[in-house]
Amino acid sequence: MRFLILLLAGAASVLAYAPFGQLWLMPLSWGVLYLALRDEAVGPRRAFMLGWAWGSGALFAGLCWLVVALNRFGGLSAPLSVFLILLFCVALALHPALLSALFARLRPAGWLGRAGVAAACWTLSELLRGQIFPAFPWLAIGYTQTPPSPLAGWAAVLGVYGVGALLALSTALAVEVWKTPSARRHAAVLALLPWLTGAGLRQVSWSHPEGAPVSVALIQTNVAQDQKWRADTLLAQLELNAELLRRNPARIMVMPESSLPMFEQSLPEGYLDMLTDQARAHGGDAILGVFTTDAAGGVYNSVISRGVSAPQQYSKNHLVPFGEFQPWGFGWFFRLASIPMANQTPGGDHQPLLDLGGQKVAMNICYEDVFGEELRRALPAATLMINVSNLAWYGDSHAQPQHLQMSRMRALESGRPQLRSTNTGMTAVVQPDGSVSDVLPAFTQGAIRTSVQGYQGVTPFVALGDWPTWLFALGVPAGALLYRRRRRKA
Repeated sequence: MRFLILLLAGAASVLAYAPFGQLWLMPLSWGVLYLALRDEAVGPRRAFMLGWAWGSGALFAGLCWLVVALNRFGGLSAPLSVFLILLFCVALALHPALLSALFARLRPAGWLGRAGVAAACWTLSELLRGQIFPAFPWLAIGYTQTPPSPLAGWAAVLGVYGVGALLALSTALAVEVWKTPSARRHAAVLALLPWLTGAGLRQVSWSHPEGAPVSVALIQTNVAQDQKWRADTLLAQLELNAELLRRNPARIMVMPESSLPMFEQSLPEGYLDMLTDQARAHGGDAILGVFTTDAAGGVYNSVISRGVSAPQQYSKNHLVPFGEFQPWGFGWFFRLASIPMANQTPGGDHQPLLDLGGQKVAMNICYEDVFGEELRRALPAATLMINVSNLAWYGDSHAQPQHLQMSRMRALESGRPQLRSTNTGMTAVVQPDGSVSDVLPAFTQGAIRTSVQGYQGVTPFVALGDWPTWLFALGVPAGALLYRRRRRKA
């Protein structure tokens, strides 16, 4: 019965993320897990199963939109698609399962140590899920605390994992207020402290405007995924790109990921020259999504710029497993599924920023926006961050608002505007404070034309990254282990 309750509590946590935005539900949902794990009768094996139940429920409810990609566009049957995604989520849930077992092994007797170790173990599970294959940090609990949450103030200091650590810690302390009457006053104060401090930190501006604002056009093409790779639609797509650029002049014009769904060298003769002349006529540069190759035969998911500035290129570095590269041992999956451009090459860790419209632009392509620690490499030199995506793979699902929510966290962490140009949604302008100042409706064709201010400055997260959070996640359990061993020797 407890296993089922934890499974349902985990599944309910999806309502804390966009598009639902019930941020209060995450402390409630995770609090149910902590309440179960703090029971001294729950040993490591039982804790493993409870953590696995919560994690499986949370991940499958939050990621069920992956079924759309495999079934509707990958050519797999609906039952097989559901089974594979369920298997994927159950495997990812091993992270919270293992760290729940570790908590049960280390569980201190005191309320403060118990809450601290639980929060540290949970944070370590999320950090590891974002690092260990397949490195899939989607649905970290800190993402639920974008504005208006007071905890959003901590994003520029500790990043999304640090926000999640504070959320877990304050939740555990709130449970201790309820379950440990002798500690009620002190636990209540400590539980409220991250929220009150976060509200104050939200008033701090870690970055400052730099230079003159620049006009931008963020274009949403709205090409259906089942049309994108068909040979008989390529010419129409090329004409659509040219027409949308012509109708939306700006200093920086941004097309979505793979807006030109072919290799650069396969484009019709004179096509890029036409787009270049068109951008120059408006005194601007166009950023185009296209596939490129190198002399060794490597295939890159790239953006190229054409216009008044010298031609520049950025190629996606953090590729999506199964969608953009074939992990070892998974050849059987690619024999079942039909996924175009599924054998790509990483672009490299240290690619130059794009110099466009008087701005230093840090590009990131689709899935790369999920990795705040990696995006730090472009900072503090970058004044703008631009993400181009194609989430048409996932239909009309939670994938789009969830991805926009992650962009909001990246803006908070970096103190920079995050501009998004997507194929089917959500094309948006995210300000350095995490607010969305403009967004296009999903599954519509159009553009956001606006003026954007570049920013400079160094947030604590830009300076230190996730190291403080790693120190907490590793240091607290290590301290609890040493204390436990000393007590045994005594």
